[in-house]
Amino acid sequence: MIRFIVRRLLASVVVVFVVASASFLLLHAAPGGPFDTDQRRSAAVQRAMEDRYGLRDSLAAQYGRELAMLAHGDLGRSMKRDVTVNDLIAQHAPVSALVGALGLLVAIGLGLGMGVLAAWRRNTRTDYGLMAVALVGISVPSFVLGPLLIATISIHLGWLPPARIDGPAGYVLPAITLGLLYLGTIARLTRGGMLEALGQDFVRTARAKGLPERTVVWKHALRIGVQPVVTYLGPATAALISGSFVVEKIFQIPGLGASFVDSIAERDYPVLTGVFVFYAVLLVLLNLVVDLAYGWLDPRVREARA
Repeated sequence: MIRFIVRRLLASVVVVFVVASASFLLLHAAPGGPFDTDQRRSAAVQRAMEDRYGLRDSLAAQYGRELAMLAHGDLGRSMKRDVTVNDLIAQHAPVSALVGALGLLVAIGLGLGMGVLAAWRRNTRTDYGLMAVALVGISVPSFVLGPLLIATISIHLGWLPPARIDGPAGYVLPAITLGLLYLGTIARLTRGGMLEALGQDFVRTARAKGLPERTVVWKHALRIGVQPVVTYLGPATAALISGSFVVEKIFQIPGLGASFVDSIAERDYPVLTGVFVFYAVLLVLLNLVVDLAYGWLDPRVREARA
């Protein structure tokens, strides 16, 4: 198992290197630059600003400097804000992480329950109804769902604040919006995994022993049936923690996603590359956690890696 973890960590270094290189090359290949604005400025001021951030150096020199900084954990300094990218991520990522974690709890709590119940009541009205709700959750985009919740729950009913996080109540609507986006997928994956698990030999053996159906489903089948959901949760959790760009903009949340969107408009190279790298690190680490969770859920996988 230790050898497996070491191999995955070494592969993660390669992934982060590829992401950093690709983001650097694509950003610099796009037309325009960070200081190409409609505002008039003298040529001397333009050169001074470009010299300060090394934009007048050759592309190879800029690339080498960025890799050297990345090797030391330095993501650079924002070209539009008086802050380092490391500090920017440290300031805004916890906000995105909290909102994302709450949304993930909503998605997992409701999605697992819906999926298990749909598989348990397969081909009944309960199954069809729950999967219809899941399909709606998958189909409705966040830029529709968010304003719809604001219009009904905040403006019409007045139960919750429509935007900004001024207290615990401000987290509810963003968490529900994020949770409903992932709930449908989790419910459908759970149903599929549970249907496969309920048809395996160990489940038939448990039933033959006279165990109650509730025990067979929740104690024996769920451990195997939840594996497709575990696979999905790796990238889903990384996306939620790094920030849902649309949701943070709709609800005016000062998270990492909102900073990323602003940086796109400003062509802030260091912030964009830093967020890409941060997301890549999160993704590879969470996928490693997913692989380890597989070994815990299924002893056959753990034995194969030993």
